[in-house]
Amino acid sequence: MVRCHWAQTDLSIQYHDQEWGVPLHDDTELFAFLVLEGAQAGLNWEIILKKRPVYYQVYDGFQPDLVAVYDSRKLDCLLLEPGIVRNKRKIYSSIQNARVFVEIQHEFGSFDHFIWDFVNRNPIQNNFSSITDVPAQTLLSAQISLDLRKRGMNFVGPTIMYAFMQAVGMVNDHLEECFRHQEVKQLV
Repeated sequence: MVRCHWAQTDLSIQYHDQEWGVPLHDDTELFAFLVLEGAQAGLNWEIILKKRPVYYQVYDGFQPDLVAVYDSRKLDCLLLEPGIVRNKRKIYSSIQNARVFVEIQHEFGSFDHFIWDFVNRNPIQNNFSSITDVPAQTLLSAQISLDLRKRGMNFVGPTIMYAFMQAVGMVNDHLEECFRHQEVKQLV
């Protein structure tokens, strides 16, 4: 069975085979990926996958309305939590991003509606044959990044947003030879 090159460990294989690239429309899960992709900046995704269960626990299941009201005491608790990436800027931005996320939900009815409109509610189906063909960012991820930053979000640069788009299925970047390419393509 051929997989994308990065799925090497049991944890990354499970993530690759079950989650990565599957179109996601649940606001809570979309918020989770927004936080986790921001936390991953400069790190290996495998680290985040290992820490993900603790993130769900300490971030109240990634319910954006709860994270949006975190205060300085909760920030201090998160900074002391060894099970997450303890970068003050990343943790602070997750709280700020939750506040903006909730504003977007109120403005558009849901974050899902807002974010998926960037791809006309249909995943972009790429047909890459080599990992060297897969971009780190695109004009669209830059556009999304700019929109979110104008609204007040942080750690949502074009590269982070492209990784987010890949994770939540806005783009299908499974390589053509990967067994998941066709499976994910059929989930549209």
